[in-house]
Amino acid sequence: MRHSSKAIIIKEDSILLTTNSDDEGTFYIFPGGGQEDGETMHEACIRECLEETGLIVKPGELLYVREYIGKNHEFAAFDSHVHQVESYFHCEITGKNDRQIFFDTNQTGIEWLPIRELDQYRIYPRTVVSYIQKSDQSSVYLGDVN
Repeated sequence: MRHSSKAIIIKEDSILLTTNSDDEGTFYIFPGGGQEDGETMHEACIRECLEETGLIVKPGELLYVREYIGKNHEFAAFDSHVHQVESYFHCEITGKNDRQIFFDTNQTGIEWLPIRELDQYRIYPRTVVSYIQKSDQSSVYLGDVN
């Protein structure tokens, strides 16, 4: 099982997501990634955001926790072995680093998307999007969802 720290970065009425590409086209995911040994969840979030976006962030409140058990979802054919727990933190941008951005596999860039239009995009995990659009922070643990 792997733990991942993810960032929810909102500016005005838009949210920052990484752009990615696969055989079906463009899709979007939240910046962040795997926690390394000896690293706090906040440290992982800061490092991953810097690597993927070039932005320096300050993680704040834990908003959501999502589990993903691959065998239970649409991509089971190639990730049935995956079990990941993701913590989503509200993050503020505190600076920008001009060093090279290290894109993850399939990542093609970053993009600010209008929150009210997120339904028009292929975003993973979809469940987190619905909570953000409703500004719903009543449930922290979202369960095994995609």
